[in-house]
Amino acid sequence: MAKDNIKIYKGDIIFTKTPDKFESIEGGYILVEGNKIKKICRELDESCKNMEITDFGDKMIIPGFVDLHLHAGQFRNLGLGMDKELLPWLETYTFPEESKFQDTRYAREVYLEFVNALLESGTTRSVIFATLHKEATDILFDLINQSGMGAFIGKVNMDRNSPDYLIENTEESLEDTEYFIKKYANSSELVKFIITPRFIPTCSSELMTGLAELAQKYKVPVQSHLSENTGEINWVHELHPESDNYLGVYDKYGILGQDSAVMAHCVHNDNKEIEIMKKKRVFVAHCPTSNINLSSGTAPVKKYMDNGIDVGIGSDISGGHILSIKDCTAYALQASKIYNMYVDKNSPILKTSEAFYLATKGGGKFFGKVGSFEEEYEFDALIINDRNADKSLEERLQSFIYSGALSDIERRFCAGKEIKKI
Repeated sequence: MAKDNIKIYKGDIIFTKTPDKFESIEGGYILVEGNKIKKICRELDESCKNMEITDFGDKMIIPGFVDLHLHAGQFRNLGLGMDKELLPWLETYTFPEESKFQDTRYAREVYLEFVNALLESGTTRSVIFATLHKEATDILFDLINQSGMGAFIGKVNMDRNSPDYLIENTEESLEDTEYFIKKYANSSELVKFIITPRFIPTCSSELMTGLAELAQKYKVPVQSHLSENTGEINWVHELHPESDNYLGVYDKYGILGQDSAVMAHCVHNDNKEIEIMKKKRVFVAHCPTSNINLSSGTAPVKKYMDNGIDVGIGSDISGGHILSIKDCTAYALQASKIYNMYVDKNSPILKTSEAFYLATKGGGKFFGKVGSFEEEYEFDALIINDRNADKSLEERLQSFIYSGALSDIERRFCAGKEIKKI
């Protein structure tokens, strides 16, 4: 290790390598070379003699949170329409708000607020839906790049079954998508483009086929929604009676398996869909706040995990009412209890370590080696002043998840660099 490129951080370290248990070191050290973790240890050896140490005392050092699904264009709608189900909520609140992003001044104002709120929440990586507007999406890319956070950002595609003021010409939608792929393919290691059909009902066969061709040609990942709400699922069946299930429609067009895909919600997936998910490396973005707010249901998270499917947590603002993945982790724990009580009494309840794993390494897998403090993982971290040094590290983390404040997060790091509001 080249000493001049090494940074050493000391504190009370806690993270998860696997879902079943925490790894913790009180007063431990993390050695970071460039953007990657080279070593984690209880004591420093002679090779580190005379090297500068950033000592955080008895503050916790935890991995940064990963938000696997959210809508930046819905930030101003937080907390609105929570008495409606998905489809009426989209028509009444979401589509009118997203249409405002044709105004670039409005887009810059809202996206600046959004980016700073996202950073403040402790999220260091995210997978983001923008809107269908080309110029506004460019603005979001610029601001996320300035922030130092990591993200996949998608310009939304939708060319049918949408209001007149929020619908695209199919060819223009594909052309704009290719513009973003080419512009951001190699522009940043941290901020990249992801192909983003809104969901099957708003995307024609021509659009889905064209997006699949782009995904295959450029090896670009995909994000969308899947089996969120029973009304939505019935609509998909009406539009595509030839397909056995909702995910089968995506698969028919070849949109899955080109690189990797994130499907948000997955509340009502059947066993055939689960088999496709395993085969095509589909990530599940579990969105507990949104699923409850919009009366969609509760996802069988443990079933996905037991089947070897990668799962992370999404805030899904503004179906979800809160941007903090810390808080969404607590809701994920509660949602697993609801699922056990009212859907399947044989389904195990999530443990705290499992939910924290989903919020960090589980979602972080979509970005590569992210979300843990293992060797060669990128150093994404939060420094937490929880003022609970008299408790065990696991108790302190649990307390922070359930009742900690965002103000307890004192410093934030992404890919080895400290990040601050812009």
